[in-house]
Amino acid sequence: MVVFSVCWLLEPVFPIGAGTWGGAAKNPERASMCKNGVAEPAGERLRVEVPDAAYWTKQIKCHDACPVNTDARGYVRAIAQGNFEAAYLIARGPNPLASICGRVCGAPCEAACRRGSVDQAVSIRALKRFVTNLYGPETRSQRPLDILQRVLHFGRQRQVRGKEELTSLRRLLRRIDPPKLDGHKVAIVGAGPAGLAAAHDLALMGFRPTVFEMEPIPAGMLVLGIPSYRLPRDLVTAEVELIEALGVHFECNVQVGGDLSLAQLRNEFAATIIAVGAKYSRRLSIPGSKGEGVLGGVEFLRSVALSEPAELGQRIVVIGGGNVAYDVARSVVRQVDIDVARSALRHPSVREVNMVSLESLEEMPADDVEIIEGDEEGIVRHHRMGPKEILLDEAGKVQSVLFQEVLRVFDENGRFSPIFGDGLTTIEADTVLWAIGQQPDLSFIPAGGDIRFTERGLIDVDPVRLTTSAEDVFLAGDIATGPGLLIHAVATGKRAARSVHRYLTGLEIKPEQVMIHVPILGYEREADYEKQGRVPVPALDPDKRKASHTAVVELGYEPADAMREAGRCFDCGVNTVFDSDVCILCGGCADVCPELCLRLVPVEALEATEQIQELLEARYAPEELPQGSAIIKDESRCIRCALCAERCPVNAITMERVHYESPWREVGS
Repeated sequence: MVVFSVCWLLEPVFPIGAGTWGGAAKNPERASMCKNGVAEPAGERLRVEVPDAAYWTKQIKCHDACPVNTDARGYVRAIAQGNFEAAYLIARGPNPLASICGRVCGAPCEAACRRGSVDQAVSIRALKRFVTNLYGPETRSQRPLDILQRVLHFGRQRQVRGKEELTSLRRLLRRIDPPKLDGHKVAIVGAGPAGLAAAHDLALMGFRPTVFEMEPIPAGMLVLGIPSYRLPRDLVTAEVELIEALGVHFECNVQVGGDLSLAQLRNEFAATIIAVGAKYSRRLSIPGSKGEGVLGGVEFLRSVALSEPAELGQRIVVIGGGNVAYDVARSVVRQVDIDVARSALRHPSVREVNMVSLESLEEMPADDVEIIEGDEEGIVRHHRMGPKEILLDEAGKVQSVLFQEVLRVFDENGRFSPIFGDGLTTIEADTVLWAIGQQPDLSFIPAGGDIRFTERGLIDVDPVRLTTSAEDVFLAGDIATGPGLLIHAVATGKRAARSVHRYLTGLEIKPEQVMIHVPILGYEREADYEKQGRVPVPALDPDKRKASHTAVVELGYEPADAMREAGRCFDCGVNTVFDSDVCILCGGCADVCPELCLRLVPVEALEATEQIQELLEARYAPEELPQGSAIIKDESRCIRCALCAERCPVNAITMERVHYESPWREVGS
């Protein structure tokens, strides 16, 4: 007999739907295959995975999905237990912009959350915001460097320390307090999220970063591209001040390629990171696209942020279906005294705001909350329509927009490949705002130099190391990867910092994972946690939202609601571990499992992969193999309830928590 401690069903060769593993009554067509929870062979083979360290890591799906390896499970469970400060320290460990991410992160952790396969994902981002509100730099309750000291100290107590965790970098942390100004000088072009993250980590490593920003204030698109009703400006300022406290120097109102050349930077600094972002709107060259009243959405948001006037008409058309399109449209509908705010928010004469997207409602890339709140604020959506022509009057001003129907946006492989139909629709407009994508301005990089470009006109970059053809020049953010989420930009900034470290020191920092499983004595969960629905995040009343461009829309959780929502987490760092030397193959665990995620199968039912063959050959003599059995588990269903462990009559199943650390070490390059 062999029991695979957790075998994950990857690719069954016959279809298995929800609720089909509990016996013949659940699925009459497979009655001959199941008896008392034991599957009989019927010629099919199940492809399974034998757990290893990488497997256990991937089971913590929120952590695995985060580009900077934030232990979301860790801070969510800390909130559930009422330990709010610990939750903040966990969230801040790998992420220099934790407070900002608590407001506007695209939250790939939520998209990956195992709870989402049962009902709705845990509100991970909103829970992060809850604890950063209490303990982040925006509270002004601690000195910035004291916050980092606390994060570093707490990291030693963590159950999961990913490779981006401050504690995992502790051997390289040369300047927390007071800063030492004896390291190599590094230039960073662009003070957006990628530039800030790179500066933060470089400073901790002992370098002297200077960030050059063309705008009058640091933080780039965090301030100029995200409306303040989503991301308060004082919060951004507090995050920047913490990075500045490490010894990072900011030079604003400096245009590289204008006020000074890239060559000058490279001569003065030992290394240069280009993190300028994609901060200009992409537009389609359709008839009328250069007419008066046609504006870029990103440029419009910049005008709003800097209180610069922008002329709007009565009928607005926003073209696009992503979060930026909603930022543009929702900024338009906010009513502010234009003489006081001097903003381009809603002028008193604006009558309607239309948003037109190629995608259907289901296909729109915008977050659900953006769509819902946009509807509440009066934005009129139009789907499956593509712009064909912007119609102008005799004076060259926008009069209306002609759209053609979209039959399909994506092909069978999910690639963008729109097909248009014959149907036409005209929407009256006197202002058109493009929000279909963004592009960078690379004119400051001289052509024909040692920085090589691709055929598409982008900088040729190593996607892993973020190096360029010029050994002292590195990329970070959208300029390296194309437009992505805020957290992706942060991750590339941190990665670029490590490449700079390698270049300047000749030493490469590599992670080494150390992992153990620790049995949990007296394991228990919150009452009815598996039945609790997602707790809505309170939001400001729609009428109050439209009355101000600074009133924060998302109000955030109160402590009781935060704990209730956090209690929904399945705690995927906990695993069911089976002892094959004790198990008697009674099938009780499969019978009692409420999610029907366990099965007992003969080894003949398993696909004979190399991994499986090695395991079986190590355990059985050839003549014993037909009598072997295995327990397999569908991890996507497990809710960590521990009923299987409670039911086991011989204590062959234990609930164990994975602890692991990925410390960096320096090695010769």
